[in-house]
Amino acid sequence: MGIGRHGWLRLTPAYSMQLVRDRVAHLPKGAVVTDPFSGTGTTPLAAAEHGLLGQSIDINPFLIWLGRTKTAHYSDANVGEAPSYVKKVVRGAYKLLNETELWQPNLFKIERWWDSSTLRALKAIRQAIDSAGGNPQLSDLMNIALCRTLISSSNAAFNHQSMSFKPTDDALSLIDIDKAALTINLFEREAKDVTSTAAFDLLGSATIKSGDSRHEFDGLEPCDLLLTSPPYVNRMSYIRELRPYMYWLRFLDIASDAGELDWKAIGGTWGTATSNLNTWRPSETGTPVDEEMDSVRELIARDGGKNGPLLSNYVGKYFHDMWEHFQAAYKHVKPGGSVSYIVGNSTFYGHLVPAERWYGNMLREAGFDKIEITTIRKRNSNKRLYEFDVEAVRP
Repeated sequence: MGIGRHGWLRLTPAYSMQLVRDRVAHLPKGAVVTDPFSGTGTTPLAAAEHGLLGQSIDINPFLIWLGRTKTAHYSDANVGEAPSYVKKVVRGAYKLLNETELWQPNLFKIERWWDSSTLRALKAIRQAIDSAGGNPQLSDLMNIALCRTLISSSNAAFNHQSMSFKPTDDALSLIDIDKAALTINLFEREAKDVTSTAAFDLLGSATIKSGDSRHEFDGLEPCDLLLTSPPYVNRMSYIRELRPYMYWLRFLDIASDAGELDWKAIGGTWGTATSNLNTWRPSETGTPVDEEMDSVRELIARDGGKNGPLLSNYVGKYFHDMWEHFQAAYKHVKPGGSVSYIVGNSTFYGHLVPAERWYGNMLREAGFDKIEITTIRKRNSNKRLYEFDVEAVRP
């Protein structure tokens, strides 16, 4: 089947495309698959590839757009128009290279991300896509190609959890039109690749909606399989990696909005989300794992120095949020349907947070049975860290 649309844009760390494909391949015709943490749309896309109905929700507007673009049905007319549309955008970008007043996103210290020549090209591409207009589907595909170009031409390392930047050369602050042209050439290759894979239609269909996975999944069909990989309890926020895309595609403009959005997400700690954690307190209803979790949280607070209380609160809020989610998930899964959560455990200051076991306990208390926890793989970051599949069935 090949990587296809899955390769358009992925995050670090990425949810295993092959694992998802293997799971949905065994489902009968007409089955419904839900992912309440849509991310880059891996689950609904894999379900649609296999002729099923894939559906997902996410709280991030960029990820909703990305999932919808990945799972769209592209008409023969649009596929046929794509080569000329790419040429139109590329020609427009070349014509704009000498313009000095083009729009650029309000991304903090943008010069760390791209040198001046590359930035000039990206601004020209952005304007050329906007000016091409006329075809929303092809415009979406051009924006995917722009996102890929942002990665490939950036000084930032996108392939690791701790984002770092290559040192910049002062000489690169001068505009080199030939170097800028290379970035447009890169965009053209990316655009051709994206539009060519869009030509292969999906056997099934998918829907991606805006929603909070802690609440009822409004607008989605009850599912036969809930298959997902929630944010791990490791204080890594996807918003960190998504910010450049969100700025360039105008989903973000003010830096504080990223923190506010991340606070709404489970496991979010970016910007103002961190300061909000300092004042977070658990709900009166609590969770089924409070007794063991509180003991671990006390150790984290004790041994974590000045950050200990903050990370103790982070762990507490994460599992309180997940407990709300599991209760909502139970209502969404059909009787006899199953759930599968791909999640990793964590350590904070040497203290293990057994996410997989606490997931299993909370699923049982939410009403699921036949709880099974399977180790998928050892993670590279720490000898005590593993990735697990936590499965359960709704009676």
